[in-house]
Amino acid sequence: MTTPTLAPAFGVISGRTVQRVLAHRERQIVDLMEATYRQHGSGETVNPPSYFLHFPDRPTARIIALPAAIGVRTSAAGIKWISSYPENPAKGLPRASAVLVLNDTDTGYPKACLEASVISASRTAASAALAAVTLGRDRTSRGRVGFFGAGLIARYIHTYLAALDWPFDEIGVHDTDPARAQGLADRLRATGPDTPVRVHTDPAAFVRAHDVIVFATTAGSPHVTDPALFGHHPLVLHISLRDLSPQVVLGGVNILDDIDHCLTADTSPHLAEKLTGNRDFIAGTLHDVLTADLEVPADQTVIFSPFGLGVLDLALAEFVYAQCLASNGLEVIDGFFSELGG
Repeated sequence: MTTPTLAPAFGVISGRTVQRVLAHRERQIVDLMEATYRQHGSGETVNPPSYFLHFPDRPTARIIALPAAIGVRTSAAGIKWISSYPENPAKGLPRASAVLVLNDTDTGYPKACLEASVISASRTAASAALAAVTLGRDRTSRGRVGFFGAGLIARYIHTYLAALDWPFDEIGVHDTDPARAQGLADRLRATGPDTPVRVHTDPAAFVRAHDVIVFATTAGSPHVTDPALFGHHPLVLHISLRDLSPQVVLGGVNILDDIDHCLTADTSPHLAEKLTGNRDFIAGTLHDVLTADLEVPADQTVIFSPFGLGVLDLALAEFVYAQCLASNGLEVIDGFFSELGG
């Protein structure tokens, strides 16, 4: 008689628990992101195109589905469902919210639902920090770091760079909302009192003033359009993907996380492809640099544009899930699957 396969217990992991699990593990998370990038670059993942759900009555809002799987013999599978509602802050709510569902790889049954805003922010920051270290290691000038956009992602990226011992000489902050810029500046002064922090009101002067520029805005279309601003050849972490005009993109050495994924949805690199009719302006991927298949010049403008791969969220969610199982931190929902007697 065949012993029936049991479905996994279904559990919920709250945002508070996710924060607790990931706290003070920045280096470990960066290492996990690097390992996942290497798996993805080696063809050991499944990362379909993201699906964007738009609404006729809410043109600025969207909800995005990011399905993914990891492993030649699948070791992890799931989907992140993340919303972006730019009007939320006026209601006292964060702009973005997210959940992530993990599936059991033997049966396909969902095994956990995690609050995923912290996972999303952490993998974004870890990816950015990994790119900064990988692409900036040979630069003679990298101590003047500027954050264009003063939200949660900028704060997370600073935390991850600091955890990797980034050599901050001074920090600049610019945001279209002066109060947000001042708020981030005050927070950064408190976490690193020996590093000067300055709020910039002129975006052009801000760009010229920094060796490393982190774009972490909610921009829907390019607003930085003058290639001459980058004449000092900074390292640009183009996290929000839509800040730079095609002309600026074409003036830099472009490194993407995944070429096909990044050249969609009118990202700045996608607009550059539309303008030129080709992809010749793309030097390669972060995986190419990690594996030494691509050497990045230290004396040119280098632009890293990460689309934000679902496999990164998935890897981090599986890490959180494993930690919760080990510490009995999984809130199991008894009888969740009705056909199994719930």
